[in-house]
This record gives sequence, C-alpha cells and structure tokens, in this order.
Amino acid sequence: MGLIASFLGSTGLVALTWQNIVMIGVGSLLIYLGIAKEYEPLLLIPIGFGAILVNLPLAGLMEDNGLLHYFYFGIKSGIFPPLIFLGIGAMTDFGPLLSKPSTFLLGAAAQFGIFGTLLGAKALGFNFPEASSIAIIGGADGPTAIYLTSRLAEHLLGPIAVAAYSYMALVPIIQPPIIRLLTTKKERMIVMSEIKPVSKRVKILFPILTAIASALLVPASTPLIGMLMLGNLFKEAGVVERLSKTAQNELINIVTIFLGVAVGSKMSAEEFLTVKTLMILGLGLIAFSIGTASGVLLGKLMKVISGGKVNPMIGAAGVSAVPMAARVVQKVGQKENPTNFLLMNAMGPNVAGVIGSAVAAGVLLSLAG
Repeated sequence: MGLIASFLGSTGLVALTWQNIVMIGVGSLLIYLGIAKEYEPLLLIPIGFGAILVNLPLAGLMEDNGLLHYFYFGIKSGIFPPLIFLGIGAMTDFGPLLSKPSTFLLGAAAQFGIFGTLLGAKALGFNFPEASSIAIIGGADGPTAIYLTSRLAEHLLGPIAVAAYSYMALVPIIQPPIIRLLTTKKERMIVMSEIKPVSKRVKILFPILTAIASALLVPASTPLIGMLMLGNLFKEAGVVERLSKTAQNELINIVTIFLGVAVGSKMSAEEFLTVKTLMILGLGLIAFSIGTASGVLLGKLMKVISGGKVNPMIGAAGVSAVPMAARVVQKVGQKENPTNFLLMNAMGPNVAGVIGSAVAAGVLLSLAG
C-alpha cells in the first residue's frame, strides 16, 4: 500500500488545480475551432495542444531541460517569426500591388488601428512595451505580433498570440459589418479595372529595393522585411525553384509546428488567467476594427480623388490577414454585384498590409528601445 500511495503522490493528479483544468479546456477549444470550424487550423491546433501540455502539472515541460523550453527558444531568440516570413514571401505575388502602387496607401492606412490602440492601452495602465505588443494585434499578422511581443512583453505572449490568430480567423465575421456601415450600396457596386501584368524585372527589383529601403528607414524591421523579401526573391528569380518550394512547404510547415506549440507553452494558468488577458482580447478587437475602418475610409477618399474608379471596400483588405481579407472584400462585393470581381484589386492592399505591419512593429520596437 505504501508503494501505491507513493506512486499516486507522484502523479500529476495530486497537483492538478481548477486553473489547470480551465486552461486545458481553453486548449481543447482552440483545437476544436481549428478542426471543426477550420479557423486557422495550422496554428490553432498546435497552439491548443501546447496549452494542454504546459498545464499538465509535474510534467516539467517548461523547465530548463524540458521539451517545450527548447521549442520556445526559437521564439525567444527571434528565429521562428522571420522564418515564417521567409515562407510567406515565397508564396506572395506582389504583382497586384506593383500594378497599382497607390493601393499601398490602403495597406498603410490599416495600420492606424495599431497606433490608435497603443494610446488606448496606455490609458488603461499598460506600460509602453506592453501597449505596443497589444496594439500590433491590429495589424492582423500573427508572426509579427509574436515577434514584437517576444521582444517587448514576453509575459503577454500567450493572450496576444491567441488574440491575433483568433481575430485573423474571424475576419469573415468581423469585417463585413464594418464595411457595410461605412460604405453605400452604390460604392460597394463599383467595378474596378483589371490588374495589368508586371514585368519580371520589376518583380525581381521590388524585393531587393524594398529590403534596402526598409532597413535604412526602420532598421528594427529588417529581420521580418528582409526574410519576407528574400522569400519573394526566391519565387520571382525563377532559377532557385528548389529553394522557393522548400520555403513555401517544408520549411514553413516545420517552423509552424514549432511556433504553434511554443506559443501554447506560454498559456499556463498563471500567465493566462488574468484580468489583463480579457483587456488584451478587448483591445485587440478594437485595434482590428479601427484598422479595417481606416482602410475603408481612405478607400472612400481615393474613390473621390479617382473620380469613382476605386471601390472603397478594398481598403478593408489593408490588414495583414492574407488572403482572407481580400476574399472577404470579394464576397461582399459579389453580394451587391455578382459580376464584380475585386479579389485581385484587393490583393494589392492586402500584401501591402504585410509590409505595413512589419514596418509598424519595427517602429514600435525602436521607440521602446
């Protein structure tokens, strides 16, 4: 009996708290949303499972020699998010943006949600590094949010990552009401001209020049922008197909597994079940909504300046949720006019939003430093 009692005393059951149980439930919910609802499954499933693992008492997974401790090293050292950007760059076609460079402004406008929420978070008592990390949720770019938070407010990584990916997944639910509120039926029915092809030379020069310009203007953005543009150069060069395919597939898939589980490892009950978490979720929604609204409002201004040639809805795609935000614009547009195809026009501000959010993160990182 003594051996049995000793064994039972060594199990995690004796140390299991209601907080652990709640967080195991949260992790299970994320897995459910990923599988049943297909909300960002590539990340919500590993994040959810990581959250379950870290809340199993006595497993020691986050101790110095624990498994998740080594997984988290890739985030803490700043390696995983830039590698994700390398893969994103290899999958991204900047053609729509280069065909209509003016749409870059819509991607920039969507970043207003970041800086507006920064002020709100400061007003609620968060310090500048924490407020910056919360505000970046408005860019709707999970890797960027993870990168900035791991640098400025590591203790908030769990709730910020969950908020960022949750709102990215909820783009089809959050954005349409904002778009309809700020636009008229006539505006939503505007048909835009087709995207013209861009030469290969321009597509090759773009990632090189963009990397140089961003590094000179906002040096702190170089790890993200540099890897994004390197991946895109692999794609557009046409002579390194093996590297391009590896970045698009094997590399980004492996890093996504490590990144997701590592993010989940920061969702322990002690770090996640706080009032701050609820505040972060609320501020993140505000940031995302402001970003969407800012893009649409600038789109309305561009419609006036262009003499009615710009459909203001494409401004909503300025957030960095690629390609989901562009698809939302396409879907809303076709409800009003079934013959209207806005997807490629919306992809311009959509990919501009990726660059914009990375630059915004660099600016915040510089200010906090």
